[in-house]
Amino acid sequence: MLFPSIFTNGFFDDDDDEWNRRFFSEPMVRASVMKTDVKENDKDYELSIELPGFTKDDVKAELADGFLTVTAAKKEDNDKKDENGKYIRRERYQGTCSRSFYVGKEITQDDVHAKFEDGVLKITVPKKEEKEVEENRRISIEG
Repeated sequence: MLFPSIFTNGFFDDDDDEWNRRFFSEPMVRASVMKTDVKENDKDYELSIELPGFTKDDVKAELADGFLTVTAAKKEDNDKKDENGKYIRRERYQGTCSRSFYVGKEITQDDVHAKFEDGVLKITVPKKEEKEVEENRRISIEG
């Protein structure tokens, strides 16, 4: 039976059809979600983003207009041939996932530190002092 992806990890949810489940779901599951933990400390925020199956070269982090954007792109090409050169199986996967976090316009590229290790991207963003905003005062309107 075909279910929307919010109910299952793949396109197919039929236990009798193992090949279809593996063929359609495994690459999709690998890059479908960037699970992120955000931890607040006294001086900074620590982001831990799980990126299993990706390498450091697959991951890019950019800071623009107060937004920190992390993008992971993957391309796989698994061609297998038999002795006569006929295709037994051809699989290709290409996908991109991305997350953005508002960190404030006062944060610069030099303030942000990132490290990729064991499939987890760890990013440290310092807290900046918040400027006091002048209290809005209402102006009475006569009518």
